[in-house]
Amino acid sequence: MRRRQPPTPTPVPFSPTAARAHRAGLGLTPEQVAEGMAAHGVRLLPSHVLGWESGGIRPSEEEFIALSRALWCPPVQLMGAPPATLRDFRVARELNQEQAARRIGIGLAVYQKAETTGKWTGDEEQTYALAHVLGLTLRALVHVTNRQADLDLRLKQVIDGRWQAQLKAIGRIVPAEPHALEAALTELQNEYLVPMHWGASGPAAEPRPRRPLAERFWELLAARATTIPV
Repeated sequence: MRRRQPPTPTPVPFSPTAARAHRAGLGLTPEQVAEGMAAHGVRLLPSHVLGWESGGIRPSEEEFIALSRALWCPPVQLMGAPPATLRDFRVARELNQEQAARRIGIGLAVYQKAETTGKWTGDEEQTYALAHVLGLTLRALVHVTNRQADLDLRLKQVIDGRWQAQLKAIGRIVPAEPHALEAALTELQNEYLVPMHWGASGPAAEPRPRRPLAERFWELLAARATTIPV
């Protein structure tokens, strides 16, 4: 029986124009860039550097990180676009999968599965560590772990019921400080539960305009969270 081959990794986001501009800005030749990369453990020919700059070939993760170091620039400046996945954010922090998993405090296979599937199953402490290790804002964390739909559902339940019943579940999705999360959910519920009338004989109250729950939640949380930026 033939063994299944592991899927080919998706190339790291890379901007040939940015790489060429950074090299030119430093006044380096392709040979000098190759020498600089060798100092970071990646040995290759100057023709590889020219191939990346022309767009003919793409660097691997290891090559990409070594190139950013040789060009003295943050990896994200060579990506050409903001990081959009767990892998992108990890590479932007100059980490391989094993290093990321170790710093987060989870097994390598667990972390690799999260990157491959885009699904995150960690608890609140592990989710906090993920955000810290990869330099994620809380919004970016929810996006790259594909938990926005779950958050939207929990926020709706905050309005329909008691926010206290949703606090623990939302805390696993958004690992902000408990006091900040409690305050944001309390105010969110109060805003969206404005009575539509004052009583049987009272005048009708003007309903408040309804904004998307998640957007208002992030605004309220941003005013209170301090450990991880929103």
